[in-house]
Amino acid sequence: MSVTLKDVEHVAQLARLSFADAEKQKLVGELNEILEYMDQLNSLDTTSVEPLAQVIDLDNAFREDVRVPGLTREEALRNAPARTEKFFKVPKVIDDR
Repeated sequence: MSVTLKDVEHVAQLARLSFADAEKQKLVGELNEILEYMDQLNSLDTTSVEPLAQVIDLDNAFREDVRVPGLTREEALRNAPARTEKFFKVPKVIDDR
């Protein structure tokens, strides 16, 4: 299977991309090189290779789920540029038209 100029133009249209003619020709060549490499990989005997999700063996590095005290309301509001009683005060963002 090889990629043609028509294929590149079709995919570019689907992706709403525009390319110059020289770029299209370059993409045809690059995509065909990728497909040739995939053909080389497909020709390898992988019957003795087990499928894997990770290339290296990883262990999850989870921390203990320990409850820790959070900020008090006063600590959270301490650096607020504007506040009202116990809330952050923010500019109005909805227009009442």
